[in-house]
Amino acid sequence: MAQGTIRYWAAAKAAAGVAEEPYDADTLAAALAGARTRHPGDLVRVLQRSSFLIDGNPVGTREHETVRLAEGGTVEVLPPFAGG
Repeated sequence: MAQGTIRYWAAAKAAAGVAEEPYDADTLAAALAGARTRHPGDLVRVLQRSSFLIDGNPVGTREHETVRLAEGGTVEVLPPFAGG
């Protein structure tokens, strides 16, 4: 099981109530499942609309179960942003 950091931005940060927290998961799907368990409610809805970066690389349309997380890695949660 890999350990790293989830960073929340904008609406995700507000919904989680924290800017970042640790993950203990091998895949993005598992890390997000843990986040949903820790922060039920608004964060669940925000995660449905968010994009994700893994160690600076966009996840895009890949299935979250197939996205492996590295030891010491970073998951960035990027909700839709308004404006330009």
